[in-house]
Amino acid sequence: MITNCGASVAALVTADNTSHVEDMPEAAALEPTFNAAECNLFLCKGLQFDDNKANVQVFQPGQVVNMLADIPIPHEGPMNVSIIDTATNTAIGEPLISFDSYADEALATLPENNTNFNVTVPTTLGASCAVAGACVMQWFWFGTGAQQTYESCVDMMVLATPATASTAIAKKAVAKSAVLFSA
Repeated sequence: MITNCGASVAALVTADNTSHVEDMPEAAALEPTFNAAECNLFLCKGLQFDDNKANVQVFQPGQVVNMLADIPIPHEGPMNVSIIDTATNTAIGEPLISFDSYADEALATLPENNTNFNVTVPTTLGASCAVAGACVMQWFWFGTGAQQTYESCVDMMVLATPATASTAIAKKAVAKSAVLFSA
């Protein structure tokens, strides 16, 4: 991340992985080495696939994935989890789950489905996400009152069929039971 985004952007994410995106362009403006073509701050907060290759999750079409979200400071607003094409920073298909009102700070306790929920990997992706780095599963939440955007991404690939990946990769990643997002 330091190579493309600069030390101050990397430090911001490292210091608080629950930070919101709106602080990041300010940090990037201070970086003479910031490379906007390689560090899209609005795609996974600029985090780089090359820094996370060892943690790629491998999913199968139709697989149900349990998601855990860490929300230390709620800000009510819309949220969705979507599959994102990393080359274009656009959603592939419909959100896997979405809320019009999420993480409402006016509630004494957040509903359990705000922090622990399941999504189903689409069966319609074909080969779109068959290569690691081509897609991420992105948790995207916008606190409307605070005007702050929170993102967290899971580097992932979706096997068109179980036979398309090596047995070692499939055994390593498909067995994961829950994915954690941090706000």
